[in-house]
Amino acid sequence: MTKNIGSTDRNIRLAIGAVLLLWGLFTLNWLGAIGLVPVVTALIGWCPAYAPFGINTAAKD
Repeated sequence: MTKNIGSTDRNIRLAIGAVLLLWGLFTLNWLGAIGLVPVVTALIGWCPAYAPFGINTAAKD
């Protein structure tokens, strides 16, 4: 798995994921678990949705 997420993309994913997780925590709604997807992809630096389309935001850093 070659990293395909740049630093700006990573920061945006972490912020959105954190907001979703906190929303789910405070509203006691399981849909907040969707926030795990952007957080995990940001932490590992690879997005499976980018791979088939050849998108690579890491190259722009």
